[in-house]
Amino acid sequence: MFTIIIILIVLLIIAAIFINAFQQHRAKQEADERAEVAKQKAIIDETENVMMAASNMPISPRILQILQNRIVNALKTIRSTRQSNADIKQRISDAESRATALENVDSLPVNDFTLPDNDKMIIQYIQAVKKLRVMLRSEHTKGKVDTKTFIEEDKTLERLQLKVNVETLARRGRKAMNSGMLGSARQYFEKAIVALDAQSQPDDYAVSRLNTLKEWLHEIQDNLKNTNAEDRARKKEAERDELDELFAPKKKW
Repeated sequence: MFTIIIILIVLLIIAAIFINAFQQHRAKQEADERAEVAKQKAIIDETENVMMAASNMPISPRILQILQNRIVNALKTIRSTRQSNADIKQRISDAESRATALENVDSLPVNDFTLPDNDKMIIQYIQAVKKLRVMLRSEHTKGKVDTKTFIEEDKTLERLQLKVNVETLARRGRKAMNSGMLGSARQYFEKAIVALDAQSQPDDYAVSRLNTLKEWLHEIQDNLKNTNAEDRARKKEAERDELDELFAPKKKW
């Protein structure tokens, strides 16, 4: 009888250990799933925000489709956990429909893009293009985008990013130039020229904009030379007036 009691106690202890281990494992699984769901929700929110910011930009339908598929994959990952809710299936279906609808949409040429007047919007555009390139690279790394598509679309985004940067610098340079701030204008134009000169295969936009910026820079340099010459002339005239006054014959009273 005593032996049976000992055996039962040992079995209860072992059972308690297994139950505790199972509960800890279950709790860890749930914690990991909650973390994974939070991660996927963040991916969805970030992707949707970038798509909204880029809605007025000449983004190709292929990139938009890649982003929609990114959302689909994130939703499917959420569905695979015990944290998913009832409407997840419908959300996946809607996202897949939006991705399919983008297959026959024409894209706008990058050169048709017009920079907004609002500086805040410009900053959002620049950030959106940078994030688009990061997302595209991430999807390529995960094997969701083939190398040919990645190279082509990344090059398009690179050109768009260049145009936004150059047009922002050009606009600020012209504004400074019209305000008589020639030194600041020169710095803006020089930065834009450096960015365009760095292109290994410049397109028509880069060549045309580079020529215009160099003309504006040359105009500034001419104005600065003229201003410096006028300053030297005024300084020389002032020095001569001082000498004339110093050596002028004293008046007799």
